[in-house]
Amino acid sequence: MDYFKQLQQLLLTEWEEDKKSWMELMRSSSVAERRANGVAWYPIAIRGTELNRAEYLTVEVERTTHTDIAHQLRFGVSAMLFSNHDPHNDHIEGTVTYCSGSRLKLSLRTDELPEWAENGKLGIDLLFDDNSYSEAQSALKRATELLEQREEGRLVSVLTGAAAPEFDTTIPHWQSSRLNDSQQQAVNRILQAQDLAIVHGPPGTGKTTTLVQAIQALIERGEKQILVTAPGNAAVDMLSARLAAEGLNVVRVGNPARVSEELMSLTLDSRIATHSTAKEIKRLKKQAGEFRDMAHKYKRNFGKAEREQRKALFTEAAKIMKDVERMEQYIVNDVLQHAQVITATLVGATHYTVRHLRYSTVVIDEAGQALEPASWIPIVKGRRLILAGDHCQLPPTIKSDAAARGGLSTTLMEKCIALHPQAVTLLEEQYRMHEAIMGYSSRTFYDDRLRAHHTVAGHLLHNADVPFVFIDTAGCGYDEKMEGTRISNPDEAVFLFRHLAALVSDLMQHYAADGFPSVAVISPYREQLYVMQEQLQHVPELQEVSGSIAVNTIDSFQGQERDVVYISMTRSNTDNIIGFLSDIRRMNVAMTRARKKLVIIGDSATLSVHPFYAGLISWAEEHNAYKSAWEESWMC
Repeated sequence: MDYFKQLQQLLLTEWEEDKKSWMELMRSSSVAERRANGVAWYPIAIRGTELNRAEYLTVEVERTTHTDIAHQLRFGVSAMLFSNHDPHNDHIEGTVTYCSGSRLKLSLRTDELPEWAENGKLGIDLLFDDNSYSEAQSALKRATELLEQREEGRLVSVLTGAAAPEFDTTIPHWQSSRLNDSQQQAVNRILQAQDLAIVHGPPGTGKTTTLVQAIQALIERGEKQILVTAPGNAAVDMLSARLAAEGLNVVRVGNPARVSEELMSLTLDSRIATHSTAKEIKRLKKQAGEFRDMAHKYKRNFGKAEREQRKALFTEAAKIMKDVERMEQYIVNDVLQHAQVITATLVGATHYTVRHLRYSTVVIDEAGQALEPASWIPIVKGRRLILAGDHCQLPPTIKSDAAARGGLSTTLMEKCIALHPQAVTLLEEQYRMHEAIMGYSSRTFYDDRLRAHHTVAGHLLHNADVPFVFIDTAGCGYDEKMEGTRISNPDEAVFLFRHLAALVSDLMQHYAADGFPSVAVISPYREQLYVMQEQLQHVPELQEVSGSIAVNTIDSFQGQERDVVYISMTRSNTDNIIGFLSDIRRMNVAMTRARKKLVIIGDSATLSVHPFYAGLISWAEEHNAYKSAWEESWMC
């Protein structure tokens, strides 16, 4: 079918561009730069080795310095052990099978460590992730095959627009006092759905709560096992913890991004380690390791008798590992058989332990951020699909402009909302923002259907405060600075912190330092972030409460919230160019992080070239929330 052929071609274009960018990064950067970019661990120390099922060596390593640097090494990714003495020649590839804190396990494609591994200066480089692309391509091929099957392919037909979703309205309603009306409606629509249901959850509307209750209802109604996925580990972790808290038997496939005892106990590895036969497996592995160590002690120039003895030791070790493999497979089967919910990332749904499983229901959370080809990885494993997310917030990240223009930037959730509006339930009540903060976002993105719950509709920092203000810097001479592709606005940042310092001085009369409201200072531009992080350190009035102030990009705050949010719009130029501010979904994320106060600082002369920002400024004027920077006591 043309639908999937086009997707496969777009994915291939993205794959090639992503790999090209990656290879250039790795080729042109030093090990220190790669470490800073989160794609390398260096230096590392080897803490242990063991044989895995395939009789390859698994090596456990630990970061010995720079342990606070965020990184992209995760379960399932390809990585390379290297020696910095001669990294071009002394390296060996493998797969990360475990990653937690500053330790990871790397399954190498060898049965013994190379000699150079004993000479120190070791590191781990992340390799380009071909696996997620190849799994997505395989899923698209499988979807094409399913489309030709009348019964098995019905879900694929619905998702591609060849058939309409069906609902069984005779199913008894499910009630929960924990849900509001629209959340209750969403759960019952999921229960009625024969193939597709969509939960559209704007910021603060309790999408996760709704999903958890729906999954629990499905289990209560007789579902044996449900696959729950999301594009990223953080979302999977949150759902795993919430589902387990409801008393469901949850197995988390892959390693969680957040390292906590609660989450680790849900992982398949943890279930295997605590199984009744785990001690016997550990004993057998140790025995196999001892046989192999004995075999390796024979030198290369040994005689016939030694050669036969070496071979016998290797044979015995292999025999033991076969027994271990059978025992581990028994445990895996036992654990998975009793799991009510299996949670994984999109690509994690093809983990070798669960690859063979099929499900009556598949859930994709954060579907508004999921690349469509990746979404098909879990979809082809199920008969019914539940999509949850908000396509009015940040879209998936795409490296290839050509692929984006070709349609890869449009998610499956967006397509299905347009094709099947009858499958969509909008969650209409939000529990985060003052109604004035919510207002413009609701009108622009959600057909003015959002309403604030009475507990948050009027909440303020204090009775005399105002919840929303747009401060116009037009005419102040706060011109943006551009260095290559890096854009910043130091003068606007100075103004922002002077305004924040005045707010903090006011709030000090109402709050103690240890209970001070949380503050986010954000910008769409990373260079402006660096400027603001530097400036914050030199504002004396803010140092006492600096622990309550977070400075970061908009993207990093998706899914988070703060009492106070300042947004530095950054762009101010005579050419009226706003760049990627034209992706207004990013602005929707920024504006909806605030609970009690939102302050937007920007140049109306530049911003107003876009209808969204012109409307925002007009909305602020209509609601007495517009201020000129000239009106402030310190002037410009």
